[in-house]
Amino acid sequence: MRTTSAAIKLTIFVVVTSVATGVLAMTIANMRFRATIEYKAIFTDVTGLLDNDDVRVAGVRVGQIEGVRLYRGNQAEVTFSVEEGGVFRNGLPASTKAQIRYRNLMGQRYLALTDGAGASNAYLDPGDTIPVTQTAPALDLTTLFNGFRPLFRALEPKDVNTLAMQLVQVLQGEGGTINSLLAHVASLTNTLADRDKVIGRVIDNLNSVLGTIDQRHAQVDRLIRDLRSLIGGVSDDRQAIFDSVAAINGLTGTTQDLLASARPSLKNDIAGLRKLTATLDANKGDLDKGLQRTPERLEKLVNISSYGSWFNMYICGMDAKVRLPGGPVYQTPAIMNENARCK
Repeated sequence: MRTTSAAIKLTIFVVVTSVATGVLAMTIANMRFRATIEYKAIFTDVTGLLDNDDVRVAGVRVGQIEGVRLYRGNQAEVTFSVEEGGVFRNGLPASTKAQIRYRNLMGQRYLALTDGAGASNAYLDPGDTIPVTQTAPALDLTTLFNGFRPLFRALEPKDVNTLAMQLVQVLQGEGGTINSLLAHVASLTNTLADRDKVIGRVIDNLNSVLGTIDQRHAQVDRLIRDLRSLIGGVSDDRQAIFDSVAAINGLTGTTQDLLASARPSLKNDIAGLRKLTATLDANKGDLDKGLQRTPERLEKLVNISSYGSWFNMYICGMDAKVRLPGGPVYQTPAIMNENARCK
């Protein structure tokens, strides 16, 4: 019983999943089960129009683009199909106009069919062609948006998208009116007017900067001339600079090799220097005394060679001690020489 129940549930799941997958596949592939009629239309420009793009009447999808090819060297032939029956039970009216319109701001297009002037009882046969006089290419958004570039730069992205979409719709003759477009532009310009203080402050600061530059135009001119001279000098000496860079590169390599070979010895020298400084620090008192006495001793050493590039020995003082056998020690008075060499 449980096995039968599980099998029924599995069967229902597989059927529902298969149906949903099939519907999704048909939606993605734009599959149609009604009979269609093919027509052709000649355009001067079909940039961006692709196979399987929509064919619409009054905004309702009634067919799709079947193919696009070059026609007579400078035109394009678009083959499209529409569902048979309904509004096309007698075919397309001979006065039908075809226009390529923007589907969105991402650049997707579709083919719009509209009624034209002429007899309403004349119809195109399957495979007939709508002449170029009854077709219109897509609006050139690049030219359009370039004209509004100064305005777009001052707007928020959301406002830019809204305004751009309204422009496309109005100029394509679909949705919106000139009044609503102008109202939106007025709202955006009011937003700019609300920021007039910020804009005024920027202009004032810019005027201040330009005024300062004008007051110091002589220095600015000199700076520009000096900079031009510097750049010219660098340009003239570019070969020498390149050679110097190459030489510096070689020097860097040589220095690196030298340091690599001297690193062990240098490490030992630094270790010995650490020991030396520790010893000097431990005996800094004696070192201080020795340094204080050094000038006096150097002065006496200089006096020895003060008469030439040789050393002279002089007796600058003499005394004597006499010890008699079994008696006291007698010391004679010291006899000192007062000459400069003995001082």
